[in-house]
Amino acid sequence: MAKSGDLDADITRHITDSFSRQGLMTHLGASIAELRRGFCALHLPYRAELTQQHGYFHAGATSALVDTAGGYAGMSTYSARDSVLTVDFTVNLLAPAIGDVLVAEATVIKSGRTLTVCRLEGFNVNAGSRTHVATGRQTLIRLIDTADTE
Repeated sequence: MAKSGDLDADITRHITDSFSRQGLMTHLGASIAELRRGFCALHLPYRAELTQQHGYFHAGATSALVDTAGGYAGMSTYSARDSVLTVDFTVNLLAPAIGDVLVAEATVIKSGRTLTVCRLEGFNVNAGSRTHVATGRQTLIRLIDTADTE
């Protein structure tokens, strides 16, 4: 992980351990780039296996990446004893994502006792230039005192 902000060690470890168990993120080759309270950024390097027929990152890869970033942004606002599940998310694709790295950034808009709402953003980075390629919103449900290892 590139940088971790204002989170205590327990929640940081909880999130990084959880992320390491995500089979899809491992399969895609994603990594946590930044994590702080209410924010998570994930990076996904370009590979031909992640594309659709035009060579762009597949919408499924983009959607999975922003959904996962949102989950961990939301989880960062709770305790290390809790986990979250996505209830609903919507993603609008704004531009083709083609380049070196797909970046997902999620920011908590409101973290409640039970539900959390996040803003989801996707960016393509190509030769140092960053393009906004996706935007969305997500609702998460907090699973109090529920490990995410089961």
